[in-house]
Amino acid sequence: MLVCVPNVLSKSDVADFRRIMDGCDWEDGRSTAGAQSALVKRNEQLPPDSEIARRLGNRVVSALTANPRFISAAIPLQIFPPLFNRYAAADGHRFGIHVDNAVRGDHLTGLRIRTDLSVTLFLSEPEEYDGGELVVEDLYGSHEIKLSGGDLVVYPASSLHMVTPITRGTRVASFFWLQSMIRDAHARSLIFDLDTAIQALVERLGRDDPETVKLTGIYHNLIRYWAEV
Repeated sequence: MLVCVPNVLSKSDVADFRRIMDGCDWEDGRSTAGAQSALVKRNEQLPPDSEIARRLGNRVVSALTANPRFISAAIPLQIFPPLFNRYAAADGHRFGIHVDNAVRGDHLTGLRIRTDLSVTLFLSEPEEYDGGELVVEDLYGSHEIKLSGGDLVVYPASSLHMVTPITRGTRVASFFWLQSMIRDAHARSLIFDLDTAIQALVERLGRDDPETVKLTGIYHNLIRYWAEV
């Protein structure tokens, strides 16, 4: 399941993030790559343990937990501290085809998670750069994603994916992983579809409609049945 979530950050928040990051020192992005990914990864990132990266990451997590569509799609149990990267055309940056590590650990907090879902939060507008599309492969083919600043995409961490070579400008993003309460991807997709349908019914019939109440109960009982906490 691949889900796009608009307006996680406002345009003013994105501009503030960019202003702060423009004054930072960046490092080789391969410092957080696994052995296989490091062979195909060419980009830069904010030092993950830096005070600025952690502060901006906390702002991202606060925005995520206040976003109903993100919560509905991910049903997060643990969110890895967000990281920040940039791809510059002048340096020939790209990230070849790869799969994310199954487990990620953060040595500052001791957090260890199973990476069920990968997340990319775009911090550049599409017109700022050429190339740099996130390409995610699944059973239905390849999907190219290039969203507006402040929008994000959630997709299975088990997917083969890549960032195409950037040929003009600079692409800036936050990226991270999460462990979902619902481990099974098919079950998670069904719950998301059910929640989406319920919210549409609430708009039409109201939250106190008897059938809406019944479906809401089914939604929560399915989470109760499948959740790992």
